[in-house]
Amino acid sequence: MKQLRLPPSALNLAALVIVWALVFAYFSALAPRFGTIDNVQTLARQATVVCLSAIGMTFVIITGGIDLSVASIMAFVTVVIAKLLDVWPPGAALLAGVGAGALCGAVNGLLITRLKVAPFIVTLGTYLIVRGAAKGLASEQKVDAPITWLNSLVARLGAEQQWMIFPVGVWLLIVLAVAAAVTLKYTRFGRYVVAVGANETATRLSGVAVDKVKTAVYTLNGLFAGLAGLMLFSRLSVGDPTVAIGQELDVIAAVVIGGASLSGGEGSIFGSMIGALIMATLRAGGSQLGWPNWRQEMITGAIIVLSVALDRYRARKRIG
Repeated sequence: MKQLRLPPSALNLAALVIVWALVFAYFSALAPRFGTIDNVQTLARQATVVCLSAIGMTFVIITGGIDLSVASIMAFVTVVIAKLLDVWPPGAALLAGVGAGALCGAVNGLLITRLKVAPFIVTLGTYLIVRGAAKGLASEQKVDAPITWLNSLVARLGAEQQWMIFPVGVWLLIVLAVAAAVTLKYTRFGRYVVAVGANETATRLSGVAVDKVKTAVYTLNGLFAGLAGLMLFSRLSVGDPTVAIGQELDVIAAVVIGGASLSGGEGSIFGSMIGALIMATLRAGGSQLGWPNWRQEMITGAIIVLSVALDRYRARKRIG
């Protein structure tokens, strides 16, 4: 009888699910309220911002790139939406805010491909530029905005809405994650993304417009950072140019924990989602148990180092 063998990607995904289940069970045993349905809903709402940005970052890291500006883009988008809600209807403000995020991503892609500068350097620069633009637009203060339906995207569900299980923002995340996974695995664009990360020179010689692929990937990343900014605005109800400082590290960590290789050519949308969920569970569980922030940061850092070390080990094993 033939033995069933799962592909490595499926094994990695299964391992991540088991790790999350163990982490969730650990905190549920120590804090009985942690394992409730209400807390699961809260975890999903809290993880939405990082998960959305991690979708775009997965594409970037698969190409062998990096984007340090995503948290600044999120802050910028909250300010744009808050400013526009005073004069535009919510739908138009939403589209303009998310569009501003995509535009920031496109600028990153064009600078990287036209100037031939390393993504780390370019996005470190735009990290400061976009954050500064957000502060300038907001006059270095929070921007109040009228309450609209945008504020309910990741809000806690009322008693009459429990049939939805999760708020609209979480369902939007699920739909977009599935669409991104299908795009990455079954479309020509997805194959080009993986090929660029695996061997850019060979991909270029085979006739693929590598610069266009990279620009499209960074634009897509800006779009998802814009959507993350929208969810952040929904949670805060104000435009805040100082919000999400350091969150780019959470996004990158989620993608790396999810199995993406920093050298490119490998990554998984669902792996990144579970990576973000693991981090959200650790943070929420640590808070319920009264862990100080420094301990949570040390644990997250240790997980990142172990994930990268595992990635290096897998790479060496494939080579030799």
